[in-house]
Amino acid sequence: MGDVGDVSPYEAEDAAGFVESLRRLKERSGLTYRELEDRAARNGEMLARSTLADLLRRASLPRPDLLAAFVRACGDGERVGAWLDARDRIATDVTVMPAADPGPGSATAPPAPPRAEGSATSRPRRTGRRAKRLAALHVVPLLALAAWGLLPGGSGGSGAPAASATASRPVVDGWVTIRPTRTPTLCLTDGRDRDGAYANAVAVQLPCARTTVPRTYLEPAGEGLYRIQWHHPREGRGCLTVMSAGPVKGMLEPRDDCARATLFRLEPAAADSSAGYRLRVARGGRCIGIVHDDTTQGAEAAEEPCTGGDDQRFLVRTD
Repeated sequence: MGDVGDVSPYEAEDAAGFVESLRRLKERSGLTYRELEDRAARNGEMLARSTLADLLRRASLPRPDLLAAFVRACGDGERVGAWLDARDRIATDVTVMPAADPGPGSATAPPAPPRAEGSATSRPRRTGRRAKRLAALHVVPLLALAAWGLLPGGSGGSGAPAASATASRPVVDGWVTIRPTRTPTLCLTDGRDRDGAYANAVAVQLPCARTTVPRTYLEPAGEGLYRIQWHHPREGRGCLTVMSAGPVKGMLEPRDDCARATLFRLEPAAADSSAGYRLRVARGGRCIGIVHDDTTQGAEAAEEPCTGGDDQRFLVRTD
């Protein structure tokens, strides 16, 4: 079976594109229709071959229950919530923001934009639909904050964030730069730990003007959580993962296995989003900060107890 985690549920901007992502998910799984039907049956779900073929042939959104059964059968069960979330967003956009009537004799829809060429790995794309959603969040910041449970009286700098039914709605996603608020000319990018204790790349802060590679992609993972991806023209895609052991324990390393990468929650540091975000690690609830509260170039990012300090605030800017 291939790496189904290479297929992003958030890449599509419409129903046809979403079904195309499902077709690629099936291809990456390496399973036949019969094998998918059998796997679904072992999961206690119904996924007839004829139904599956119809699902992948049409250009309309599948039912949520059918989508969930298909994703689990393909071996991507850990991201069922993300696939359902992506489906619901497209369905909401179709319902709430229908295309304007082009008038008699006009084409019913503009041609789809060409897929950007990139490396062999699948590269998610930021879409105009997401830009509209982001603009709407800026218009009603208090509603966005309420969804996170962070209005006055909500969770503080060190407590766990309150759960919310709408917490999966993104604050921002797509191609971004992540910058410490105190040093906004520096970006989190790949570098080496300053002690030279580890041979592989870790996340450090370096001048943004010199860090165009790798590019950073913020991928929603459902339930209000995100993966931080790095895309490199030679190394391909890696997802930032908190090191659990070794000489750079707590630091962030880009790893190929994005399905097991660290998930982060973006928490507005204050009511004014210009104050930046805390990057809270989903498992354990600790925060990402800069080692030794350092503002110099090359200082490493690392997991540490949440303090609400300035070194744990980051600007997330669309790239």
